[in-house]
Amino acid sequence: MTKPNVLFIIADQWRGDCLGYAGHPDVKTPHLDTLCAGGFCFSHAYSATPTCIPARAALYTGMAQENHHRVGYRDGVRWDYPHTLAGTFADAGYQCHCAGKLHVHPLRSSMGYHSVDLHDGYLHYYRKPDVPYCENQRIADDYFYWLQKELGMDADPINTGIDCNSWVGRPWIYPEETHPTHWVTDRAIDFLRKRDRDKPFFLTLSYVRPHPPFDAPEAFWAMYRSKKLTPPKHGDWDDTGRLARDGYVVDSETGPSDPELMEEAQRGYYAAATQVDYEIGRLRDALFAQGLDHSNTIIVFVSDHGELLGDHCLFRKSLPYEGSAHVPLVISASPEMLRRAGFDGDKNAVTGKLAELRDVMPTLLTLCGIPVPDSVDGINLFGDADRQYLHGEHLYDGESCQWIISRTEERTEKFVWFSGSGKRQYFDLTADPEETHDGIGDTEYAGRIAVLEQVLTDALAWREEGFVRDGKLTGAACKAVLEHSLRETT
Repeated sequence: MTKPNVLFIIADQWRGDCLGYAGHPDVKTPHLDTLCAGGFCFSHAYSATPTCIPARAALYTGMAQENHHRVGYRDGVRWDYPHTLAGTFADAGYQCHCAGKLHVHPLRSSMGYHSVDLHDGYLHYYRKPDVPYCENQRIADDYFYWLQKELGMDADPINTGIDCNSWVGRPWIYPEETHPTHWVTDRAIDFLRKRDRDKPFFLTLSYVRPHPPFDAPEAFWAMYRSKKLTPPKHGDWDDTGRLARDGYVVDSETGPSDPELMEEAQRGYYAAATQVDYEIGRLRDALFAQGLDHSNTIIVFVSDHGELLGDHCLFRKSLPYEGSAHVPLVISASPEMLRRAGFDGDKNAVTGKLAELRDVMPTLLTLCGIPVPDSVDGINLFGDADRQYLHGEHLYDGESCQWIISRTEERTEKFVWFSGSGKRQYFDLTADPEETHDGIGDTEYAGRIAVLEQVLTDALAWREEGFVRDGKLTGAACKAVLEHSLRETT
């Protein structure tokens, strides 16, 4: 069998529910909905470490956080792994190219790709005056370098007046074709034009949006300006006091306290998502023009993490709640490729699996008939392997937030523990998918809570921070990067 091509599309900070196909009441994603309808849309896919760096470590290596070491966000730490997704495809004879965001260190580390058109978005760490010249983002990032050549040395996306973590939004101030979302698609189409036709390709498009800044061109904002949007989700556990205190800070983790500004943030986010969707439509047209379709090309769409977008008086990511940790995952492949990966024809059983970003690498490799490296922890989502529990975590606001998601035929549920305060939460996601009720004190859930707490205790028993003492969860000093891995200790 001829090796299939792979088109790997990553969106940054895209919520798992933010697709028309998934039933979202407001956002418009016609091209992704088409991909979902003809492929496999995994309804319970999660990011176990929901910020850019640790989530991408899982995508690029197929490892769990216990083995790729990154359990929080930290720039400036070298990426040294025995195997990478692109590197494994390159070793199998694929021509590998990335257009867009990598977010690794050093900034120009190739991560196994033969070529990279880099745009990481606005990274504060690489804009500091003491950063070496070769690591300065305005030089090393291909998009920023291109934009300055096109529009002049003063051209910069931050000229909109919006920070890269802000809930403030406004339309793009330059021509639409200079927007970074458009640029990434342009670079991918150019790769398709000049690729080696004698080799299969592994092409990654990694869009920075809908991650802030919310700066889509006016045409996409216009789609949402006259629409009354569904308000953010709220529950009986929301910290309204924190919102009242922090809701005036434009880069806060609560979002704005002004409901009109919150709705404007929603518009900006949905506009950015729809722009990405339309760019994917433009890319699919380019594929069709070259005779590339699902018979010879696997297409994957995924995000590194979500965006809370005002849910439960929260904004951004890092937390275990559905807006943050639940991600979209769509895979389109031919029947022949699926059979090679072990697919038995029960689409609902496959797409209902509890999936994580680490599963993308082994699934793609198996679809393409490439051996999976021993360093990979993820599972082939089209095979017999399954999981009942998923351990997630992230360093957040000075404490480690830890959680267990469980999925069985009877129930999907989540147990949360904050290491600093000792706060515990429980959500029955089957009965309450919007997490409106914290059932931690409910008698009916006591047995399940005890089981999930023990699962988390067992998962953390080996950890160097000391989260478990005398068989119980306890507070400990937190780290963003582990010194040792689970594999090293067993």
